[in-house]
Amino acid sequence: MYNSTNKPSTNVENSKLIILAIIILFLGSILIYRIFNLQIVNGAEALEDFTLKIQKERSIPSSRGNIYDRNGKILAHNKLAYNVTIEDVYEAKTGKNEALNETLLKMIHLIEESGDSIAGNFNIIIDENGNYAYTVSETKLRRFKADVYGEADPGDMSYEQETATVEEMMQYLAGYSRYGVGKSPDPANPRDSFILGEGFTKEEILKIVTLRYAMSANSFQKYIPTIVAADVSEETVAHILENIDDLPGAAIQEDTIRVYENPEYFAHILGYTGKIDKEEMETLNTQLSSSLGYKDEYTLNDVVGKTGIEETMESYLRGVNGKETIYVDNMGKIIETTDRVDPLAGNDLYLNIDADLQMATYDILEQKLAGILVGKIINNKNYVVPEHPSASSLYIPIDDVYFALINNNVINIKEFDDVDALPNENAIYSAFLGKQQKIFDYINQQLYEKFTPYNRLSTEHQIYQSYIISMLKEYDVLVSDKIDKNDETYIAWTTEEVISMGEFLKYCISQNWVDVSKINLENKYADADEIYDSLVQYIFEKLENNTTFAKKMYKYMIKYNDISAKQVCSVLIEQEVINITEEEKEKFLSGQISAYNFMIFLIENLYITPAQLALDPCSASVVITNTQGEVIALVSYPSYDNNRLANSIDNNYYAWLQTDLTRPMWNSATQQKTVPGSTFKMVSATAALEEHVVTTSSHILCRGIFDRFTTNQYKCWIYPSAHGNLNVVGGIANSCNCFFYEVGYQLGISGDTYYSDLGIDKLYKYADMFGLSEKSGVEIEEATPEVSKDYSVMSAIGQGTNNYTTVGLSRYVTTIANNGTCYNLSLIDKVTDSNGNLLKDFSPEVRNKVDISSSTWNAIHEGMRQVVEKRSDYSILRTAGITIAGKTGTAEETRKRANHALFVSYAPYEKPEITITTRIANGYTSNYAANLTRDIYLYYFDIQDEDTILSGTATRPDASSAGGD
Repeated sequence: MYNSTNKPSTNVENSKLIILAIIILFLGSILIYRIFNLQIVNGAEALEDFTLKIQKERSIPSSRGNIYDRNGKILAHNKLAYNVTIEDVYEAKTGKNEALNETLLKMIHLIEESGDSIAGNFNIIIDENGNYAYTVSETKLRRFKADVYGEADPGDMSYEQETATVEEMMQYLAGYSRYGVGKSPDPANPRDSFILGEGFTKEEILKIVTLRYAMSANSFQKYIPTIVAADVSEETVAHILENIDDLPGAAIQEDTIRVYENPEYFAHILGYTGKIDKEEMETLNTQLSSSLGYKDEYTLNDVVGKTGIEETMESYLRGVNGKETIYVDNMGKIIETTDRVDPLAGNDLYLNIDADLQMATYDILEQKLAGILVGKIINNKNYVVPEHPSASSLYIPIDDVYFALINNNVINIKEFDDVDALPNENAIYSAFLGKQQKIFDYINQQLYEKFTPYNRLSTEHQIYQSYIISMLKEYDVLVSDKIDKNDETYIAWTTEEVISMGEFLKYCISQNWVDVSKINLENKYADADEIYDSLVQYIFEKLENNTTFAKKMYKYMIKYNDISAKQVCSVLIEQEVINITEEEKEKFLSGQISAYNFMIFLIENLYITPAQLALDPCSASVVITNTQGEVIALVSYPSYDNNRLANSIDNNYYAWLQTDLTRPMWNSATQQKTVPGSTFKMVSATAALEEHVVTTSSHILCRGIFDRFTTNQYKCWIYPSAHGNLNVVGGIANSCNCFFYEVGYQLGISGDTYYSDLGIDKLYKYADMFGLSEKSGVEIEEATPEVSKDYSVMSAIGQGTNNYTTVGLSRYVTTIANNGTCYNLSLIDKVTDSNGNLLKDFSPEVRNKVDISSSTWNAIHEGMRQVVEKRSDYSILRTAGITIAGKTGTAEETRKRANHALFVSYAPYEKPEITITTRIANGYTSNYAANLTRDIYLYYFDIQDEDTILSGTATRPDASSAGGD
C-alpha cells in the first residue's frame, strides 16, 4: 500500500544525491581543466598534444641496381627527380568527386602548360580515330576488367562486366557512382541531373579517370600519395607551388627515377620499369616467399621491371625497401617521422653486350635500309607490281612515299584544321573537305539510290565500303557472334561480292545482326526503314572525324593530284618534321629541285628514316655472338625511347607507338619468325652426310628442275639455267635447290619408297642438334621456334613449316662456328653488389655437343667459305686478311611483298671469333643482308675508317653483290 507520510523524507535524500553529483562533476571538471592547462600555460607547444595524430608505417622505396655493358659503360641508372603528387584529403560526402576532379583538372593544365605530361599506367588510350581503346587483350584484359569492377577473381565477373566494351568501361568509371567526371546542374538532385563528361574534353576525361584509378589503388594505404606527373621540370614545380593553396592534397616530392642512356639502341634488351599492378604484385610476392623463405613484400606503390632485362632480372636489380613510422594529422599532413630504417640498393648487372658495337650495328642497319629504299623508289605514278615479281622487278612508286608520310603519322593531319595552320596545311585541308563531301555524297547515293554490287565498284570505293563494314564490326554495331557465316546473303557480300553494301546492311537489320542500341535510335519501336536511316546517319557521324578513313581518301587525293607532291613535302617543313638548313629549304621551295629529288635527298640524309616511312624494308635485326655463346650485340630496328615509358608511362607517346606501322616496341631479333630459306641448308647437308645419303665425294645433278614427282615440279633458283653436277660443298656454295630437294627426298627413302615423315624426322634430329628446336636461351622474351613437320623435300631447302627467330639462327651458326658446342646464349655476364663484389657469374651453359665426323664439319665450313669467296663486295675484307664464311637465305612470305633477306656468318674463317646473323624483313634479296653484314665486319675488325662506315647517310648495297640466293 502506498504510504503518503514517507514522501518528504525521500525527497530530501534525493536532493542530497543530486547536489553530491553536481559537486563531483564540478570538482572533476576542475581537475580535468587543471591537468590540461598545466600544458597550456607552457605556451603553444601544448596545442600539439590536442592535435589528432594517426600512426602509420610507410615503406621507403629502394633504388634499383645499375646496368652496365661488358666494358663497364653504364646503360641504366637512377637519378633524383621531382614528382607532382596528390593525396585524397577530401571528405567522403556529396560533392567530393566534383571537388577532387576540379583539383586534378587544374593540376593537369598547370603541368601540361609547362611542357610536362601526366603519369599513366592505365590500360585504356585514345586511338588515332579519337576513340577509347584497350591496350591489353585476352588474359590481361580480363584481369584489368576484374580489377575495375572490384572482383578478385575474373571468373566472378558478371556477363555484362566480362563483355564490357571500352566505351562502356569508360562510362562506368567516369559515371556518377564512380568518379563522377561531369556536372550536376541541379545541386538538390545531383545524381539524376548528372551529365557525363560535361565540362571536360575526351582527353581530360581519360586523364582524370587514369589518375582517379591510380588513387583508388592506393586507397587501402592511407596517406600514400599518387604520382600525377613524374620527373617534372623546374617550371612545373614552380607553377604547382604557386597554386598549392588551391590544390588540396597536392605536393612536390623528391624521388628517384630510372634513366636509360642512348635509349633507342638498347630499349629492346633492357625494357623498362613501371608501377606494379595487382597481378604482378601477387606473382612476385609468391616468388619471393618460395625462393627466399621470407617476404620482403612488394606493395602497390613499388616500381618493377615491365619488359626486357628489367623484368627478367627483377629479383637481382630490386633492392630492399626501407621503412619508417609516420604520424599524420586529420588532413593527411605528416607531422612526425620516427623509427626510420634506410633502404638497401639493388645489385648491379653487367651484360655481355658491347655498347659501342650495338650502337654502330644499329646505325649501319638504318643506313643500309635507307640505301635499299633509295635504290627502289621510282618517279613513276603508274607502276604496277608484276604478277610474279622478283627482287629486281619490285619498285616503290614515289606516290607511295608521299602517302607513307601521312599513313604512318609523320605528317600530322589533325593539325590541318588548327586555327594557326600554315598555308600548305590549309590548302590540303580545303582539298580534303571537298574530297570528303564528294565521297560522302557518293556513299549516300549508293545506300539510297544506286545499290551498285561490290564487284562493280572501283577499287577506291571498294576500299571505302570494306572499311565501313569493318568499322561497324569493330564498334559492335554489326554483332559478329550473331552473323551466320553460312548465310547465302552473307556469302553474296563477303565472297561472291555480287550485292551492294546497302542491300547487305538492310539484310543485317532484318536478321537482327545489328545492335540498334549502339546507333542512337530515337524511337525504340522503329521499323526497318527507320533503323536503316539511323544506321546510315551513324556511319556518316563516325566517318566524319575518322583518321583511318581520312587516310584512305588522302591516298587517292595524291594519286589523282588533288594535292601536289610539293604541298606534301612543304608540310614537312611547316610542321618542323625535318631539320634541314635554310639553304636546303629555299632550294626546294623556290623550285630549284623537284619534290621527287627533295624526298630522295631527305631519305639519303636520314632526315626521313625507313622507320618513319614504314615501306619495305623498314625493319631488320642483327644478332652478334662470340663463339662461347655470349651475345655481344642484339639489334632490332626500329626502336623506341624507353625513358618515356619508364617510371610512369607517357600516354600520348604510348598511343603513338601503338599506331606506328613498323611496330617499334616489337623485338624483331627475338620475336619475328620466318622460314630460314637457304640458311637451313647446313642442317640438311649434315643430315645427308651423317645419314649416308651422300658422301663428301658423291655428286647430285642439277638440271634446273626437280621432277621426281609427276604432280609437282620444283625449280632451282637458277632456272632455266642449271648447276650441273655438285658435291655437298658445291651444293652449299651454290645454294642449289635441286641438290637439297634430292637430299630431302633421299632422307625419306625406306626400301624403294619415299616417306615424307621419315625424312622430316631425320631433319628434325639434326635441327635439334644445332639448337633450332628450342628457344636460344637469351634472358628476354623470345618466340618459340618451329621445325618443319611437312614435306621433307621442301623442308630441306629451309621452306616447309620451318620458322625461326634471328637469335635462334644465331645459336645455330654459333654452333657451326665453334665446331659443335651448342650453347644456351646469354645476354648476362655477371651480377655484383653495389660495392662490386661478385654475386653470380652467368657464363653461357652448354646445351649439347654436336657429335659428327670431322669430314662433315670440313664440308660444311668449306661450303660456307665458298659462298662468301664468290662475293666481290667482300674483297675489302679478304685484302685485309679476314676470311668470312657465311650462307645467304631468301624467305618468301607472300607474293605481294618483297622476300625476307637473311645471312648467317662467322669470322675469321681459320679461327672463328664472332658470328653475325642478319635478317632484313621484306629486304628483297639475301645479297642485301650479306652486304649489310659486311659493313659490320668492317667496323668490328677496324678495317675501314669509322666515319666512313658510320656516315649518317644512306648506303646503297654494292651493285656487284646482286645475284641469286
